Amino acid sequence: MESQDSDLLWQLAGVGFSYGGQSVLRNLDLAFAHGQCYGVLGANGSGKTTLLDLLCGLLAPRSGTVRFGNRSLSGWRPGELAKKVALVPQDFVVRFGFSVREVVEMGRHPHLGRFAALDDHDHQLVDGVMEEMGIQTLADRSVTRLSGGEKQRVAVARALAQDPQVLLLDEATSNLDIFHTLSILGAIRRRVDEQGLTVIAALHDLNQAAFFCDRLIFLKKGHLICQGSIDDVLQADIIHEVYGVDAQVRLNEFSGCYHVSYRMPSPQSSVHHL
Repeated sequence: MESQDSDLLWQLAGVGFSYGGQSVLRNLDLAFAHGQCYGVLGANGSGKTTLLDLLCGLLAPRSGTVRFGNRSLSGWRPGELAKKVALVPQDFVVRFGFSVREVVEMGRHPHLGRFAALDDHDHQLVDGVMEEMGIQTLADRSVTRLSGGEKQRVAVARALAQDPQVLLLDEATSNLDIFHTLSILGAIRRRVDEQGLTVIAALHDLNQAAFFCDRLIFLKKGHLICQGSIDDVLQADIIHEVYGVDAQVRLNEFSGCYHVSYRMPSPQSSVHHL
């Protein structure tokens, strides 16, 4: 990366975005540092996916600035950025009957020259991430014949095959069972701790965020409510402000992580929150 001397990867200043005149993100000021795992949290429609799309260059801000490394994000060529940043989208769609291995191998394309074939290093990397994601036995199966959870594991494997410095996850474990969720999050967390990978994950599950992340960002209707460490911002009053539900946050001795419990909202409070 061109800004190795800086701790900051992204800097967002006064960023706003709208669809068809409707504001989705409003005046966001955020910074993301190397080697941290960030959880982006908020109710449906709070702007989580839009934020990730802005960070990876799929969208351009309507106001404000986004800087990646030492220059404006708009100054990065798509192929150049793809060597640094990988996105696992909320809806992973492959429209043709590629095999699982072929899809994972696509993660190496940003690193290849035009018409270049994968070399031994590429094949070893692909083999490694497929084993990490537990999909090596699916290697020759068409992705069109996979379950939703299997497709998500393939999507994560393809992103890891890019060997990125930054991994963006948009609800990447929403279709996974508990075992595969913990296995995948554990594999990614090891890359954060051992290789300095930076992860920015849009999540709905607060307990998963407490288990996985170093820092949390709470959004509500496009506004930044708060950001900070788990200790500082995973608080009952913030959860109520963002989601409109009563919650209790306690340290769980078994997991060693904070655990959030909820109380069923009344019909009146549900209508008020909506």
